[in-house]
Amino acid sequence: MELLGMSPMRTKMTRIVTVLLLVGFILGVRGGEARKGKVTESFAYTGISCRRHTASITDFGGVGDGKTSNTKAFQDAVNHLSKYASDGGAQLYVPAGKWLTGSFSLTSHFTLYLQKHALLLASQDMKEWPVLKPLPSYGRGRDAAGGRFTSLIYGTNLTDVIVTGANGTIDGQGSFWWQKFHKGKLKYTRPYIIEFMYSDTIQISNLTLLNSPSWNVHPVYSSNILIKGIKILAPVKSPNTDGINPDSCTNVRIEDSYIVSGDDCIAVKSGWDEYGISFGMPTKQLVIRRLTCISPYSAAIALGSEMSGGIQDVRAEDITSVHTESGVRIKTARGRGGFVKDIFVRRMSLHTMKWVFWMTGNYKQHADNHYDPNALPVIQGINYRDIVANNVSMAARLEGIEGDPFTQICIANVTIGMAAKAKKVPWTCTDVEGITSGVSPRPCDLLPDQGQKKIAACDFPAEPLSIDRVVLKTCTYRVNHM
Repeated sequence: MELLGMSPMRTKMTRIVTVLLLVGFILGVRGGEARKGKVTESFAYTGISCRRHTASITDFGGVGDGKTSNTKAFQDAVNHLSKYASDGGAQLYVPAGKWLTGSFSLTSHFTLYLQKHALLLASQDMKEWPVLKPLPSYGRGRDAAGGRFTSLIYGTNLTDVIVTGANGTIDGQGSFWWQKFHKGKLKYTRPYIIEFMYSDTIQISNLTLLNSPSWNVHPVYSSNILIKGIKILAPVKSPNTDGINPDSCTNVRIEDSYIVSGDDCIAVKSGWDEYGISFGMPTKQLVIRRLTCISPYSAAIALGSEMSGGIQDVRAEDITSVHTESGVRIKTARGRGGFVKDIFVRRMSLHTMKWVFWMTGNYKQHADNHYDPNALPVIQGINYRDIVANNVSMAARLEGIEGDPFTQICIANVTIGMAAKAKKVPWTCTDVEGITSGVSPRPCDLLPDQGQKKIAACDFPAEPLSIDRVVLKTCTYRVNHM
């Protein structure tokens, strides 16, 4: 039937236009629905490098429901993005959601970015944790004589890697591992949350790490590392949940971080007994600043006990510690060999401590029975200044090794307020040598007071390390994801 008042040709054209409009409307609705399923988000971070290419974990089948395993999705994403390493690098964006995953490795010239409400959940399926050989500088695992489970996020022989976010969270779900550890049911050493080996130019920043199975952050045999703005939380009785453990590393900067843990907040290491001596790679040129620590059973900063490759030129400043066993602790023993020297600490604020200073040459844990008891460590050039502490049970416990004293100890401008039930003798010292100035309560006789004229002793190095000259770039992006 023709439309009233229209010619057949015009009527036909009108029908065609009407059909086209209807088709366009339907497609528009469908297109709108498709677009509605996509989310465009902008994000930014400061980093050692910016990236040319960006993808979301959802592009690789990632499902953020807290139940679906995303191990394959993460590894597929990294493998795909690795092809951009020589073309400006790439980054993987993890949006809000709960992303269950086992271990996965990263690649060079790469950024892993966790949005504010992104939560990585470590899998409790042990099949998703491959086993590695023991570290060569340790000779064995720390939990068991055999190998060790791969860390949740790890990489080997990498260059220019960033793990960062808008305070996104990684939950190691450690209670699963802690129970197995306490029951003696582990054949291998527990995994860490983040570990990089034999790598250079690494940044780990602006993240919250929860409930690690063991150590949280472990750079090993690596250099030029920046760890900044990290929050680490674990129950204070959880086993070996050290915060940050630079291990046989050079040029490391740790700053602006908050750690509550069941072990040392910062543990500086370089190998264990004969294995560390043979490997011979020290940790040196380490900066620690603006750290807040809570650890009732361990130290704010520990040097050792695995220090057989040597530790040298550590600079710590502006450290706050609350309810922590000790401020700075040096742990070593006969058989360790190696050295701890040129250690500089200043401006510590300590509240409720068992010891402010603790050095021990009698830390008897050994990798095996093959260590050389004549391999004696060298502990010298230990400098502490400008420290205030209150509610302290004992000012210092300094125990060198007979025939191998700890030397060149310098402590200046230190005020320690003793607790109501403090030990009657605030200082105990054996086999140590050094000086003090402006220290209260009065130190032991092995550290004679040089008077107020030496209040400026224990000088902190003025020349910055090369890692302090690293300037971060501002990187800004937009990403579409489901």
